[in-house]
Amino acid sequence: MKAMLSTAVGGPETLELTELPDPTPSKGELLVRVHAAGVNFPDTLIIRDLYQMKPPRPFAPGGEIAGEVLAVGEGVNGYAPGDRVLALTGHGGFATHLTVKANVAVKIPDAMPYDEAACFIFTYGTSHHALKDRAALQPGETLLILGAAGGVGAAAIELGKAAGARVIAAVSSQEKAEFCRQIGADETLIYPRELDRDGQKALSAEIKKLAGGDGVNVVYDAVGGAYAEPCLRAMAWQGRYLVVGFPAGIPSIPLNLTLLKGCQIVGVFWGASVFRDPKGHAENVADLFRLYAEGRIKPQICARFPLDQAGAALEMMQDRKVLGKVVITP
Repeated sequence: MKAMLSTAVGGPETLELTELPDPTPSKGELLVRVHAAGVNFPDTLIIRDLYQMKPPRPFAPGGEIAGEVLAVGEGVNGYAPGDRVLALTGHGGFATHLTVKANVAVKIPDAMPYDEAACFIFTYGTSHHALKDRAALQPGETLLILGAAGGVGAAAIELGKAAGARVIAAVSSQEKAEFCRQIGADETLIYPRELDRDGQKALSAEIKKLAGGDGVNVVYDAVGGAYAEPCLRAMAWQGRYLVVGFPAGIPSIPLNLTLLKGCQIVGVFWGASVFRDPKGHAENVADLFRLYAEGRIKPQICARFPLDQAGAALEMMQDRKVLGKVVITP
């Protein structure tokens, strides 16, 4: 087998294509031939030791895969060679073969291509958990999405529309705004790449103007930094502010705003929720497959890279050039 390994702390340029012995599934595991691996922002962090999880080196990044079961370990029921599955792996996905715990694998519909399956659970799972479980988004509410052209942001647009919300997509370029409109956003706004105090006030005013009424009911913040406060100031009474990620930095929030607006700041840690509430996760996955079958959600893949160019895929992700999703196809 081959894998793109992180052998030292550093950026995408430090990954090394390496030949390794083919793995064998242990008790409770599946051996999967990886047909596709989704690329996600945590992959850019884990190789720099900046993610919550720090696997021992050498390791391959790649926390989301889809492929074909080649062998089944002792004690595994319900799977057989030839089954098509997706799995959340944490790391190890940038490889041609991988062993995964059978309890993290999910069989995929015959009509779902491997590349779409590999770009499905991480982003849609995060956004569905955020909007359904954490925000209780209701039909007719206004949803503002920061970083709306990225993987979780694009998923949030589709899921927000499926829930009957009015969606405002906030992005950093005209190209990204057009992408968001194509996948269903009702309104778009373009924020500057650098934001001073005057820029914050202008951004808040623009959000309020687009939202109308009292403001935004739900904010989905996958950006953080200086963009957080203007969005909080534009929230409606009893709004819900979803904390999803911080590529622009961890913001400092004036908590008096939460009092004045009677609003909530709600953390979204989907990975932990999967393990803490497996029944709820299973229900959400069933929801997502149903929405996919109905054609209401579909992974938006903007680029595909072979395994030996996984570094280029990560560079595209860290430079915020991704529209939707990027996939590795070993």
